[in-house]
Amino acid sequence: MKPVMDAPYLVKRRTALARLGAGLIAPLLASAPGQGFAQASQNASRAQLLTAWRQGGVLLIRHAATESGLGDPPGFAIGQCRTQRNLSEAGRQASRALGAWLQSQNFKPDAVRSSQWCRCQDTARLAFGAYEDWSALNSTFAGQGDPAAQQKAMRDRLSALPAGRTEVWVTHQVIMSGLTRAYPGVGEGFLVDRQGRLLARADLAA
Repeated sequence: MKPVMDAPYLVKRRTALARLGAGLIAPLLASAPGQGFAQASQNASRAQLLTAWRQGGVLLIRHAATESGLGDPPGFAIGQCRTQRNLSEAGRQASRALGAWLQSQNFKPDAVRSSQWCRCQDTARLAFGAYEDWSALNSTFAGQGDPAAQQKAMRDRLSALPAGRTEVWVTHQVIMSGLTRAYPGVGEGFLVDRQGRLLARADLAA
């Protein structure tokens, strides 16, 4: 059974979301998890997203820009970056810039988790410093992983998230789309609540 949200948490959440404007919020907040959610009609700014995030929630981030390609080369192996499609120089610069911007805003999330793919780990490391690997965030592209089990693990963690806690999960497009039914651009962030519902989205390199 999922925990019932406490009243102070709801008040704080609604206040933060109101600042984003009606056009930036997914309107189907009463929908059951796993159903299709309406996407925010336009991107928020980084500042708007941060205003809402400060109240608590998980920011899913699609890894930063990579070298050209789709998926990973033949012979891919976790823990061996040379076998993978990795961040481009532009992606590394964007990740560092995001970290510098968050520092300038005096904000540090309570926890940072990353897929075990090197492009996600590098995004997390360059933007946030320390991070923890979490296999639930690993790519399920082209038949990899266990999508159902990974989505359940994420939803379980979201539902147990303490009020006001802020986390970052650096992951892949397929994982973010599976949770929210929305398609993220490279380096885009999705703020989700404890039901996995999309509250706001922003280009974190902007």
